[in-house]
Amino acid sequence: MAGKADSVKTIFYALGANFAIFVAKLVAAIITGSGSMLAEAVHSLADCGNQGLLLLGLKRAKAPPSPDFPLGFGKAIYFWSFLVALMLFSVGGMFSIYEGLHKLHKPEPLQWAWIAVAVLTFGIIAESLSMWGCLKEVNKARGGQSLWRWFRDSRQSELIVIFGEDLAALLGLVFALVAVLLTMATGNPMYDAAGSIGIGVLLIVVAVFIAVEIKALLIGQGVEPRQKEAMLKFLAAREEVKQVYSLLTLQMGPDVMVAIKAEMARYLAPRDLIEDINRVEAAFRAEFPDVRWCFFEPDSGD
Repeated sequence: MAGKADSVKTIFYALGANFAIFVAKLVAAIITGSGSMLAEAVHSLADCGNQGLLLLGLKRAKAPPSPDFPLGFGKAIYFWSFLVALMLFSVGGMFSIYEGLHKLHKPEPLQWAWIAVAVLTFGIIAESLSMWGCLKEVNKARGGQSLWRWFRDSRQSELIVIFGEDLAALLGLVFALVAVLLTMATGNPMYDAAGSIGIGVLLIVVAVFIAVEIKALLIGQGVEPRQKEAMLKFLAAREEVKQVYSLLTLQMGPDVMVAIKAEMARYLAPRDLIEDINRVEAAFRAEFPDVRWCFFEPDSGD
């Protein structure tokens, strides 16, 4: 079983890198007049805001249960993660495309283009460090899974968002650098405008993929398939359990709710039956510490 990634550490990696990159890009965009650079500056600023929203979401997810929310606020992180995907789509993607189209209609020559190249190179280095920090945590969570399989199956929405943001940011920087270099080599500012449009399309594609994954969690996904399989194997191996009829799970942010329907191995007096069930539940919680609620129904048929 894979370990649990430290999402907060990953968010702070990304926040530090993005703020430094934003300042550098904004200064370079003002000096050079590069549309690609301005699009990238807005992208980095949006990413800083996004990381702030994720930190807020993680804090809200830790709020204790209340009478109106008896299962707690763990799913709050999904709402904030979905909001981040919308911001990535609108503030990042749509603005970049708008800026590119504007530059196509009113092309402007780049000034001090080498400043843009230097800043973009710095950005690629800083973003690579952020991506490295993110991948360290992703590798803890994914175990032997491929990155794509992890992205599809992971229930850590904040880690999905940071991974998608870092990937989009790194590729966007490369797009912008290529666009600026082509503009310098040819003297044609259309390459810079095309780079801005390419960055916008990239951000929108990434935002859609993230939104699809978070939507499933908002609706109510269970635990990862590999974790559910491990739960079933654990229950089947317990001597108190004869047969598991159903295992329902619900991912509630960092916590999990589980409902088990099973036939017990022994037909006992009610008190003894309760003790058997309590032993199974205690061992189950010890094996799967993220299980916060466990409902066990003994039965003799499905």
